[in-house]
Amino acid sequence: MIEVGIIGGAGYTAGELIRILLHHPKAALNFVYSTSNAGNKVSKVHQDLVGDTDLVFTSTINPEVDVLFLCLGHGNSKAFLEQHSFSATTKIIDLSNDFRLKDAASFNETPFVYGLPELQKEAIQKAKYIANPGCFATAIQLALLPLAASNLLKNDVHINAVTGATGAGTSLSETTHFTWRDTNFSSYKVFNHQHLDEISETVKNLQTDFSSELFFVPNRGNFSRGIFATLYTNFKGTLAEATELYNSYYKDAAFTFVSEEEIHLKQVVNTNKCLLHLQKHNDILVITSIIDNLLKGASGQAVQNMNLLFGLNELEGLQLKANFF
Repeated sequence: MIEVGIIGGAGYTAGELIRILLHHPKAALNFVYSTSNAGNKVSKVHQDLVGDTDLVFTSTINPEVDVLFLCLGHGNSKAFLEQHSFSATTKIIDLSNDFRLKDAASFNETPFVYGLPELQKEAIQKAKYIANPGCFATAIQLALLPLAASNLLKNDVHINAVTGATGAGTSLSETTHFTWRDTNFSSYKVFNHQHLDEISETVKNLQTDFSSELFFVPNRGNFSRGIFATLYTNFKGTLAEATELYNSYYKDAAFTFVSEEEIHLKQVVNTNKCLLHLQKHNDILVITSIIDNLLKGASGQAVQNMNLLFGLNELEGLQLKANFF
């Protein structure tokens, strides 16, 4: 069994990670670290786990675990690793943005590999440290990878994406209160969302001559979870050619699929899937990409990366049914 430790166990992503790992056939939770909840039952904070576990949050760590998941706030993972030592064999999967960009992608001279399996599965399998991608970044990159890999991004890309309330985390703010979010809709960080950096880095690594703009408008939706992203850019080929390009690129992908039918969020919520749908309007290709922001956009993808690190099937522990009804 893979012995697992989790740092920062009280948030939404940690809750989903715990839920997946409790039922993972090849993993065992060794500890869940949370200084603010030390001594409390995990199921007291993550109430969907009542009856599933008797685990208690701890303020101590076991440095000998096989894999460590960091579910800390952005900017805190590096500081935590600087203050705590782990076994030389411990693999680390960081769910924050601390190590995603090339300029920051190492710790103690060990590189962090960017953990988007559809982009670099073989590099992940050989890695020791993984930087898990952001949620918006995952949905948007999966929509663009086939075009960038074939050098077909010749113009600006326009992106409009909506995320659920869980994307803002558990800490309350003006825009996360129920009375503000309910029956409401708003945009934020227009054209300067932090996930643009990792998206741009990936696109330019695949298509070195890409010099156009990625215009990204993120939105807050009045639902709990999921990301619905719509992108469009110029594409001279036919819809059939675009569909063949995407199907070919994702032919071996465990969780990313191209749908001939129009797609909607209920198809992916509670799963590790990304569904893509293509449309053509004159010379414009429209790509719709949908994921669960807490699973394929965070904890599910982190477990997918764990599976790859330890030579397991990517599907292990992640064959989840969508909340369709």
